[in-house]
Amino acid sequence: MSDPVLRAPDFDKPFLVTTDASEHGVGAVLMQKGPDQEFHPVMFLSKKLSERESNWSVSEKECYAIVYVLEKLRPYVWGQHFHLQTDHATLQWLHTAMGNNKKHIRWSSALQDFNFDIQHISGASNEVADALSRENFPESTV
Repeated sequence: MSDPVLRAPDFDKPFLVTTDASEHGVGAVLMQKGPDQEFHPVMFLSKKLSERESNWSVSEKECYAIVYVLEKLRPYVWGQHFHLQTDHATLQWLHTAMGNNKKHIRWSSALQDFNFDIQHISGASNEVADALSRENFPESTV
């Protein structure tokens, strides 16, 4: 019998969230280290972007991916420190481009609810979230 693909969450261990956005969707994976010290998936998320969302800039899509995913993962990550990996410098962009844009202000406010540090990773290292963001199917959570 093989190991399960998904692992049950252990709320005594920190989580790792990786996100990505593409032209048509956003994707993410929630992971934790197992006894083997390797990261294992706890949950996969993806969402197809609406026509309006598909017209956003790359930076807006990447930032939206973080906001969307963290809201979906709130029961898992809220109230504890976790790591978030992305292949785009989205939060730096959000803080400098916010200005009077109500959407950006709303996103910035939503992210203040969470205690995380952001780590930039290469696109090649972001395979799972990247693949989930490129699927062309309706919103799904596994």
